[in-house]
Amino acid sequence: MNSNQLITNAEALRLFFDDDVYLTGDITTVQTQAIQGVEQTPALTAKQEIEVPKAGEKQPEVVAALPKLEEPLAAYPTSFDFKYLGKNEKAILILVNDAQNPVSTPQGTELLRKLVLSINLKNADFALLNYAAYATAKFEHLHSFFGCKLVISFGVPPLTLGLSEQLRHQLHLINDIKMIFTHNLHDLDTDIPAKKALWGTLKKLS
Repeated sequence: MNSNQLITNAEALRLFFDDDVYLTGDITTVQTQAIQGVEQTPALTAKQEIEVPKAGEKQPEVVAALPKLEEPLAAYPTSFDFKYLGKNEKAILILVNDAQNPVSTPQGTELLRKLVLSINLKNADFALLNYAAYATAKFEHLHSFFGCKLVISFGVPPLTLGLSEQLRHQLHLINDIKMIFTHNLHDLDTDIPAKKALWGTLKKLS
């Protein structure tokens, strides 16, 4: 397990003008002092030159090539320094997904406590990670960091992790890693059929 990984952000792209400006049409360049009836503005000095079209001629058309604006690249970290609960001694990763609470609501947290006890796990056995704080992380990042052999995901779908879709509440074997995907803890607490299905799957682990 690597706990000293750094988050790398991509640098924003620089936009700059490097195209020439072309003038079309015949124009006559004369000294400012020789122009009749043209009053010099304070911003011009006696040594500056201005371009004035001949009488009866159309104003010159300025053709400028503008640079193409590009969207800045999205900054996605290539690695994460995950903050989690537990010691991960048995390489078991438990994912929760709650942006409002450290783990879940009181009901969801109590349900998790009961489920963990039901399969005889101690706090030191697993790593408990709130995925809401790392919403761009994929399974490859999680596996590289935790070296997990078993993943129990509450509210984090496999597609979000960059995996193929899987049936909920069932035990799956993906690249020799056992995985179970189920509902968010708070929602699972009131879903009796889902809890029964999950419980039947968890008993296979004990």
